[in-house]
Amino acid sequence: MLPSLDVLGQAFLLVMDPQVLLVVLFAGAFGMFMGAMPGLTATMAVALLVPLTFFMDPIPALAAIVTASGMAIFAGDIPGAMLRIPGTPASAAYVEDSYRLSVAGKLNLSLGTNIIVSCIGGLFGVTVLILGAPVLAEFALLFTSFEYFWLAALGLSCAIFIASTDPLKAAVALMIGLALATVGLDPTSGVPRFTFGQIDMLSGIEFIPAMIGLFALAEILRGMIRLGGQETHQDVPPTSGPLFKGVGGVIWTYPKNILRGSTLGTLIGALPGAGADIAAWMSYAVSKRFSKTPEKYGKGHVEGLVDASAANNSAVAGSWIPALVFGIPGDSITAIVIGVLYMKGMNPGPTVFLMNPQLIYAVFMIFILAALVMVPLGWAAVKVARPVLRVPRRVLLPIVLSLCIVGAFAMTNSVYGIILMAAMGILGWVLEENGFPVAPIILGLVLGGMFERMFLTSMIKSDGSFLEFFERPVAAGLGVAVLLLWAWTLFKGIQSMRARAAARKNAA
Repeated sequence: MLPSLDVLGQAFLLVMDPQVLLVVLFAGAFGMFMGAMPGLTATMAVALLVPLTFFMDPIPALAAIVTASGMAIFAGDIPGAMLRIPGTPASAAYVEDSYRLSVAGKLNLSLGTNIIVSCIGGLFGVTVLILGAPVLAEFALLFTSFEYFWLAALGLSCAIFIASTDPLKAAVALMIGLALATVGLDPTSGVPRFTFGQIDMLSGIEFIPAMIGLFALAEILRGMIRLGGQETHQDVPPTSGPLFKGVGGVIWTYPKNILRGSTLGTLIGALPGAGADIAAWMSYAVSKRFSKTPEKYGKGHVEGLVDASAANNSAVAGSWIPALVFGIPGDSITAIVIGVLYMKGMNPGPTVFLMNPQLIYAVFMIFILAALVMVPLGWAAVKVARPVLRVPRRVLLPIVLSLCIVGAFAMTNSVYGIILMAAMGILGWVLEENGFPVAPIILGLVLGGMFERMFLTSMIKSDGSFLEFFERPVAAGLGVAVLLLWAWTLFKGIQSMRARAAARKNAA
């Protein structure tokens, strides 16, 4: 049901309040800073803003959260492109392409594309949020443990497509990630597993310290080795000229990718517990699967970057769909949002559209404003971050290391986070030196817990019957898609093996 002009007018006046506009500006700058600092996530940015919202009216409070979360998701791309260190987990999927574009002298193209596509993805997500919130939320509610199991299986299968060269090594890395995901308490019995008597490990392998270690610390170790070898040149050459030069051509070339990434991101964001991180990974994998040049992915190709950038930003708005309509958090950020809504007397649920329609549509307008403000704020953030490229590595590496330590400690409030980061950093460095990709490890950590939990829950509900995994229509569709994907991958692998064997036979 469309809102009346009176409701829209009231909402517009609420958003145009000078206090709200000032909050959007400062929260946007704060979100940019938090996202650009390795180890400081969008969730952390929102959590730090919550105490300030106690003293704000509902609209400024929600404006601070909406703006900071959206800006932080984009800002994670900045250190990814400049240092090969994703600022947030949502930027990890395409960090290799961003960095290699920068090394090739296309830093402006990489970050300019990120900004514009992120803006488009954000606008797409909020459009769907406005028009289809009730419908998509009802669809999300259809998902039981059976559907979530197949969704997790589909996401894990994406590791093979993410791998650019050796699917077998990608599978090994994925197994390592899944093995790490089993650390902690058994999801059904509550029995500790692989904790070695350490209380800190009962909560499992914390994702953020692990990501910081695998990407940031491993890169720092490589940088230190290069310094020891007297290699002092900068990996990323300084670039000049307009930031958005060439971005129009990219958008003109890949409009379908933007639409596909935005759609997929919104749908995944609307699923409770998914969020921008999973949206980026799955969109990148889907992009590579349907690309005409999949061999270029991971080597500085802008196509996958377009899909994933659109997906992770559209997922931010998508995650608000179940939060607003049914009070179910779409991700960790909207879990905090629900608390703020209750605190401000805006109890989430279907009645919120009847009791406070002007407040809800004011929030929608803030989403649009935040997406548009992302362009000038993103431009300013990149301009400010550019001097980082001119800082000598021997100065820059200790600064980044200190930020990593702070980020890892902040996630656990103990030395355990730092130790975990160090261990994962060494593991990531060893694996990459031997040609194993680390991205599938992150994917295994992200989805491993859901995969195991949903499988065990489904087996308990079905009394051990595998047939019930295909009895529900949505579950059956997802299950068939996963099995066909596995069969196709196996078929292509056998074909490739036969082709290599025939080539060796002809050579002999």
